[in-house]
Amino acid sequence: MDIPLSVLFGALIILILLSAFFSGSETGLMTLNRYRLKHLAKARHPGAIRASKLLEKPDRLIGLILLGNNFVNIMASSLTTIIAIELAEGHIAKETAIPIGAILLTIIILIFAEVTPKTLAALKPEKIAFPAAYLYGPLLKLLLPLVVAVNYVANSILKLINVSVSKVDSLTLSTEELRTVVNEAGAMIPRRHQKMLISLLDLEKVTVEDIMVPRNEITGINIEDSWKEIEETLINSPYTKLPLYRGEIDNVLGFIHLRDLVKMGQKESFDQEDLLALATPTYFIPEGTPLNTQLLNFQRERRRVGLVVNEYGDIQGLATMEDILEEIVGEFTTDPASLSKNIIPRNDGSYLVDGSAHIRDINRALNLDLPTTGPKTVNGLILEYMETIPSPNTSLMINNIPIEIIQIKDNSIKTVCIRLPQPKETP
Repeated sequence: MDIPLSVLFGALIILILLSAFFSGSETGLMTLNRYRLKHLAKARHPGAIRASKLLEKPDRLIGLILLGNNFVNIMASSLTTIIAIELAEGHIAKETAIPIGAILLTIIILIFAEVTPKTLAALKPEKIAFPAAYLYGPLLKLLLPLVVAVNYVANSILKLINVSVSKVDSLTLSTEELRTVVNEAGAMIPRRHQKMLISLLDLEKVTVEDIMVPRNEITGINIEDSWKEIEETLINSPYTKLPLYRGEIDNVLGFIHLRDLVKMGQKESFDQEDLLALATPTYFIPEGTPLNTQLLNFQRERRRVGLVVNEYGDIQGLATMEDILEEIVGEFTTDPASLSKNIIPRNDGSYLVDGSAHIRDINRALNLDLPTTGPKTVNGLILEYMETIPSPNTSLMINNIPIEIIQIKDNSIKTVCIRLPQPKETP
């Protein structure tokens, strides 16, 4: 051949560099963070805009890259064969020179045109992908007919083996995937904000029974009580809204707002009939309602408190907007009725816990992992676990958490002692 070896080697180096470009840019474009890319495109970043347009039709982009990469690799292989024959002239047999050239080219392409550029692109995808997008745009327009033809053949083959080639929205995340994204955000999102976001995602898993005040703990006004008893309830109540009922809570008559009582307090005589006149209609919540649904219901109905009822209409408890918000942001009130009422620390590091305490509250306060899928209170959890009413001083272990029953009253567990599980020693 009349072409000098120096020119052939120069052309081979150029082909290897082109192969490295196609390999690295493919990895860079495909490993771009789609959410960051979308954000940068909205901020009018030129490279991000071009990359976004290319990734709108990934099959065409991949077809273009593979077309270019295979072309330059095949050209490099042919050129290596020619160089090997030229160098072997008069020294070794062509049958030996060609395999040697193929082996050397494989090693060179593997190191310099595959592993190195792809590793670099995986570590710095934006620095590789954005400049490459400037070249792929015009190149795709130039080779579009060929790329479309190749993709048509490939898609036809996929259809023959029942593989769908319909467009998949890569930006769609399930709730669990979104939870993983938030947890893996690290220092990008403060830990407290991460907990709030996770709590928002968990609202659909938590129902009103998990956060309601149980029926036997509802503070209300019995219209049949004496006026002196009613006054004491109003004066000592830590709440601004109280249910008004006759005889039992199931006969609820409405809710009384203490703000309205201040206006009526100027009257010389004030009795039960005046309370009835101030009562607002009761808002009922079906049991089993997820918190995310109930939050929207509160907003739509312009309510802040409601009574939870079962399928028979019996009142099970009371839920408020504040309780739902505390599931998201944590405790943010100074309600005297909720300050260390159910969980009392002891000097030995254990805790006295009221049997009516909610399991979710205990888990959150003591960083425990008691099961929450069944009963909602400590009393219910232990009764379900033991399948009998236990005696005082009975000890048990639930989820590796030692629990001792301290007091039994009226066939229910009144008080228990919970000891924090000891961390496992590593050998």
